[in-house]
Amino acid sequence: MERASSSSDVEEDRENLIDSNHRHSQSKSPKNSTFQIDDFADPIRPTRRLTSFNKWYLLAIFLPIFISILYFTTDIKTVFQTSVSDVKFDTSVSRIREAELQSLFLLRQQQLGLLKMWNQTLASGSNSSNINPQFEDLRSAVLNQISLNKEIQKVLLSSHDFEGYSTDSADNDNNNITDPTLLPGLSNLDRCRHVDQTETLSKRKTIEWKPNSNKYLFAICVSGQMSNHLICLEKNMFFAALLNRILVIPSSKVDYQFNRVLDIDHINNCLGTKAVVTFEEFAEQKKNHLHIDRFICYVSIPKLCFVDDEHVKKLKSLGISMNKMEAAWVEDVKKPVKRTMQDVLTKFSSNDDVIAIGDVFFADLEREMVSQPGGPLAHKCKTLIEPSRLIILTAQRFIQTFLGQRFISLHFRRHGFLKFCNAKTPSCFFPIPQAADCIKRVIERADVPVIFLSTDAAESETGLLQSLVVIDGKIVPLVKRPALNAAEKWNALLYRHGLQDDPQVEAMLDKTICALSSVFLGAPGSTFTDDILRLRKDWGSASICDESLCQGEQPNFIAEDE
Repeated sequence: MERASSSSDVEEDRENLIDSNHRHSQSKSPKNSTFQIDDFADPIRPTRRLTSFNKWYLLAIFLPIFISILYFTTDIKTVFQTSVSDVKFDTSVSRIREAELQSLFLLRQQQLGLLKMWNQTLASGSNSSNINPQFEDLRSAVLNQISLNKEIQKVLLSSHDFEGYSTDSADNDNNNITDPTLLPGLSNLDRCRHVDQTETLSKRKTIEWKPNSNKYLFAICVSGQMSNHLICLEKNMFFAALLNRILVIPSSKVDYQFNRVLDIDHINNCLGTKAVVTFEEFAEQKKNHLHIDRFICYVSIPKLCFVDDEHVKKLKSLGISMNKMEAAWVEDVKKPVKRTMQDVLTKFSSNDDVIAIGDVFFADLEREMVSQPGGPLAHKCKTLIEPSRLIILTAQRFIQTFLGQRFISLHFRRHGFLKFCNAKTPSCFFPIPQAADCIKRVIERADVPVIFLSTDAAESETGLLQSLVVIDGKIVPLVKRPALNAAEKWNALLYRHGLQDDPQVEAMLDKTICALSSVFLGAPGSTFTDDILRLRKDWGSASICDESLCQGEQPNFIAEDE
């Protein structure tokens, strides 16, 4: 409707212009020609007729004489050629300038329509917390057309000297609003801008963690690798807060060396109280009486507390004794039941000094609260569980050395993922050429010069992937973190503190780099990816372009089952 209205306005303006010109030309033309008979037939003005006749008589006598003199003294051919040429040139210039003015008018109408469309996209974007990438492409296209429209107007106006009109004047109608530097959302990064969490944070629901000084929850995490254990620890913290207990971090003799990748002091400082202790601190407090007074199992299937006999032996080797395990309810790790805070208080409240509830990685407890930016616990930091300060600084130095401010990070999980993904419907394991096409689409949307690649893929796969990631004839570099080398400066902190050659430190370093990127592409179904997304959400670095690799697609070829 807007375009139809604009077109109608243009046609009306053209008709008015033609009518005005026609009337103007008529007003300048004499009503009667000199040779009209009416002048000679007028009976009441004989003197005027005689005078007119005498004038024509004299003109008839002197005109041939004048032409003869002019013929012999001037190159008549040259004179008339020049005159005709000038007339033609003036007519051509006039038409060009008229066309330019009409073009300017049409461009201004187009500009107004584009600005209206842009304002509508801004309104739609502000009302949606999860904007589709295709919608962002549309917004970018509209914005590019607004900028192009302004440039065309500048070119056309450059040949016209309008008094009081300047393309750079802030007072010109709508001129400053079409300035690309002033329009919101013009920068390339804004196409993949950070997720606005203002409203989410304002509605955040949390609970206070106020632990009793002599009550402990002994954390046990056994499923999966480091990322799974970090998720398990985060959920254990929620349980400990609900039960007003201090959380005991597992010993490195039965679990990972969490003190090498996490900053325990950071957690307590954020909470403003001593809510988390290491196993060594717990052992010091309990002296020689390391006993789990009550073992209330959150998980009952496939095994109580999801703890196998091997792990129980490791606990006992630390001098820890325990009472018999008991199930709080029927809970299958493959079919988790949604639980509430009141459920936990009802089943796990106890007066015993030390309790354990086993592995809670699969627990579905207050999912909306847990998934909030910053988690379900009240604290003064962005997030409680984050990489140690040394790892964060090393990640920042790596980015400054190799990547710069704008880069995409890609978690490209391959080892063991072929079988894992093909067991799912649909599969999440993509052929390299298809993966490359998906990556290129995100590169074009985000407009970044480089990609950080966190992967366990073989060189044969990453080499092929690199050769296919080409934009406008240029290869976009896939940068992998090199093996730690004492001669390099970006990783000097790790060597200085003896953290080199630790696979978990290196994994956490990759995770931190990914969490700091402009855009993140993850591996669907990977807890490594899930933990990166948690950090990005908590740190405020999440982008509206973050997604799983080839999200919404299926592999174009899937191998048969064994």
